[in-house]
Amino acid sequence: MKKVGYARVSTDDQNLSLQHDALKLAGCDIVFADEGVSGLTASRPALDRAISALEPGDTLVTWKLDRLGRSLAHLISLVGMLERRGIGFRSLSEAIDTRTPSGRLLFHVLGALAEFERSLISERTRAGIAAARVRGAAIGRPPKLSIQQAQAALMDLAAGRLSLREIADRLRVSPLTLSRAMCRLAP
Repeated sequence: MKKVGYARVSTDDQNLSLQHDALKLAGCDIVFADEGVSGLTASRPALDRAISALEPGDTLVTWKLDRLGRSLAHLISLVGMLERRGIGFRSLSEAIDTRTPSGRLLFHVLGALAEFERSLISERTRAGIAAARVRGAAIGRPPKLSIQQAQAALMDLAAGRLSLREIADRLRVSPLTLSRAMCRLAP
């Protein structure tokens, strides 16, 4: 059972020494580090290599939670994936260790808070959309084709002058978009 460390700094002028020293002091057998990589970046090569190096019974160790996840939701997803593979997670600064009952509890409380936050955001978004509709605001993307374009296309199609694909190509839309526009004409 090995401890695999992961460190990350966002800019090239930041230094990994503090994180690296803390991870070595915590007993990490190997430390993977991403330098000059934002936490918002989806692809982090060193993190991918660290996760690939982990086997059941191992532990992934970070200096702080924000070094690992792009967001709380991403962090929870990542730790959940590790847990399903039988791998522990430890954050040194926050004293979270998912190999212990109290560490798992704390991590799941964070997960519940993240889920609650997502629910609140979703609820506020739905309320905002409903209020905008009441005010008469158009919701969503504007249609690619006007009513007149859809009517003309429908007449061309009904007369057999052009195929659906030919009409769609002429209007620079996909045949599916054209079909949907013509369906909106039906009462």
